[in-house]
Amino acid sequence: MGKIIAIANQKGGVGKTTTSVNLAASLGVLEKKVLLIDADPQANASSGLGIDIDNVTVGTYQMLEHSNTPQEAILKTSAPNVWVIPAHIDLVAIEIELVDKENREYMLKQALASIKDEYDYILIDCAPSLGLLTLNALTASDSVIIPIQCEYYALEGLGKLLNTIKSVQKIHNPELDIEGLLLTMFDSRLRLSNQVVEEVQKHFNDMVFETIIQRNVKLSEAPSFGESIINYDATSKGATNYLHLAQEIIKKNTI
Repeated sequence: MGKIIAIANQKGGVGKTTTSVNLAASLGVLEKKVLLIDADPQANASSGLGIDIDNVTVGTYQMLEHSNTPQEAILKTSAPNVWVIPAHIDLVAIEIELVDKENREYMLKQALASIKDEYDYILIDCAPSLGLLTLNALTASDSVIIPIQCEYYALEGLGKLLNTIKSVQKIHNPELDIEGLLLTMFDSRLRLSNQVVEEVQKHFNDMVFETIIQRNVKLSEAPSFGESIINYDATSKGATNYLHLAQEIIKKNTI
C-alpha cells in the first residue's frame, strides 16, 4: 500500500522542490519505489530530475483534467527507482478550468486511486499557494511535510497553512496527517538560524523532524544539471541530510 505525501507551504523559496526531488531520490536509493508528482506550474521538480519540460505533452494537467490516465503521464527519471509525472506551464490554467467542476477538490485523489498501490511512496511537490491545486494535493494525500526555512519570517504564514490543513481534515480528508515540519536552509553559524530551530522545536515538539537540512552549495547547484543531490554529489552535506530524512520517514512508517 503506497503512502501519498504532499510537500506544501504557501510561502515560496522554503525548499519545497529541493525537498521533493532529493527526498524522492533518497527514498529511491534506499530501494523504495517512488513516484514524484509535479503539481507546481513552474515545473522545477520535473526539470530538477532531468525532464525536458518543453517536450512534455502529457503531465499533471492532463491527469487532473482526466483526459489522460496517470499511467500515460509517468516518465522514468535518471534517479534509481524514481518516476515522475511532470508539470508544464499549462498547469496554471487548471485552477480556472476546474472551478465549475463537481468534486473539483477530488480530481487528483480519483486519478491516483488506480496507481497508489504500485509505489511505496508518492510525493507531491505543491505550488507556493493555497489554491485549488494545493487543495487537490492535500485531499489526495495521507500526510503532509511542511518545509520551514530557518530565517526571520519562518513562522509567518505557518498558522494559515495549519488552518488550511485543519479545514481539509474536516471537510475533504479526515485521514490527513502531518508527517512533520522540516527545517531547511539551516546555517549553524547564524544565531538567527539557531533561534528559529529552538522556537519551532519548542512550539511543535514531536511534529518536527530530527533531520535538519543545512545550507549547502551543492544542493543549489544540482538542479541546473537536472540531477538530484544524490546523483550530483553523494558525499555532500545535502545528500547526507536528505538520506537521513528518508531513513527517518521509512522508520516512522514501518513502526
